[in-house]
Amino acid sequence: MSSIYHLIDRLERLLNESWRMPLSAFVVINEDDFLDVIDQMRTAIPQEIKQAERIQQERDRIIAQAEEEAERIVRLAQEDANKLVDEHEIMRAAAQREQTIIERAQREAAILKAEADEYARQVLLSLDNQIEDLEQQIAALLTTVRNGLAALSPAEEEET
Repeated sequence: MSSIYHLIDRLERLLNESWRMPLSAFVVINEDDFLDVIDQMRTAIPQEIKQAERIQQERDRIIAQAEEEAERIVRLAQEDANKLVDEHEIMRAAAQREQTIIERAQREAAILKAEADEYARQVLLSLDNQIEDLEQQIAALLTTVRNGLAALSPAEEEET
């Protein structure tokens, strides 16, 4: 499967290799080749979206791991605290240690979640920008093709 950039390059090559109409800005493009590239783009774009979804799933997995790790740390802290209940001083130290571990785990989980969110946001923004650029390029090419077809239509009617 071709990448979006490769397909854009192929469209540009098609345009550059097309026959230019004398005394005009119009070109004649091989319709089959052009439509083949467009069909490949329709296939490739969903792949880019699937990649973004995989990144989102990876982000969710990282967050779930961080939450599990935080729960594990909390559970271990609670177990440690239960073992140290013998004396009042030990009890206070255990409670303080438990709180410190919980706070650290919560901070670490929050940091991991924020980093995963930012990574996913950056990737999705990048994909969004790429898709917007692609849509603009396709619209410009489509306008050129339609203008070329419109320019050729009267010429075909005169020939028949």
